[in-house]
Amino acid sequence: MLNILQDWLTLSANHPWLVAIGLNSILLAIATIIPKKLLTPAGAINAWGLGVVVWGTLGWRGYGVVMFYFLVGSAVTRIGMKQKEVEGIAEKRGGARGPENVWGSAFAATVCAIGVAAIELGWLDPGWESLLLLGYVASFSTKLADTTASEVGKAYGKRTFLITTFQPVPRGTEGAVSLEGTLAGIVGGVLISLVAYSLGMITLTGVVICTIAAFIATNLESVIGATLQSNIDWLSNELVNVINTIIGAVVAIAIAIWWH
Repeated sequence: MLNILQDWLTLSANHPWLVAIGLNSILLAIATIIPKKLLTPAGAINAWGLGVVVWGTLGWRGYGVVMFYFLVGSAVTRIGMKQKEVEGIAEKRGGARGPENVWGSAFAATVCAIGVAAIELGWLDPGWESLLLLGYVASFSTKLADTTASEVGKAYGKRTFLITTFQPVPRGTEGAVSLEGTLAGIVGGVLISLVAYSLGMITLTGVVICTIAAFIATNLESVIGATLQSNIDWLSNELVNVINTIIGAVVAIAIAIWWH
C-alpha cells in the first residue's frame, strides 16, 4: 500500500496534468452514476475543469482544500432543507451546484492557482508564491464561511437583522445576519484554514489571517446584499460570490504584506 502511494505521489509530481485529467475524469464518472447529485450535469463538467486546473497547478494539497470546501459546503447547504423549502429560502435544485456556483465559489482561487503556475514558469516573481497560496486559501475560507453562515442562519437563526440597519428582518433576506449564522461562519472559515495548514499550504499565522479576511469579506458581502443586490438586476448571487471571494483573497494578501 505504501509503495502504491509513493508511486502515485511520484507520478503526480512528474506528470501533474496527466494525473489531474485522469483523477477528475474518474470523479466525473462517479458523479454521473451516483443517485444523489451534488452537481448538475453542466456543473459536473465545469467542476472537472476546475479540478484539473487546481491539481495541475497546486497538486494534491490545493485539491484537498477545494474538495473539503465542496463536500462541507454541499453538506451545510442541506441543513434544515425541508424547513427552508417550506419557507421558500432554500437553495435551488435542492442544493445541486451548477456551473455558475462552481465559478462563483472558485474564480478567485483559480486566479491565485494560475498565478502560482506563472511563478513556476518564470513569469512572476517567486516572492508572490506564499501570498498567492494565502489568497487561494482565504478565498475558500471566505466562501465556506459565507455558505455556513447563510445556511445555518436560515435554518436556526432565532433573531435575524439587516446588517446595515440592525432592523429585524425575515430569515433568508439578502443582507440579513444572525448570531447563530455568524458563529457558524467563523467556525467554517477556521476549519478550512486549518485543513490548508495541515496540508502545508499556509502557516498558523496564515490561519489567523484567513479567518480575519473571511470574517471581513463575509460581512461586506452582507452589506452588498442589503444595499446593491436588490437594486441592480444583473448583480446575481453568483457574481456577489465572485466579489466576496476576491475581497477575502485581497484582504488576506494585504494583511500579510502589512504584517511583514
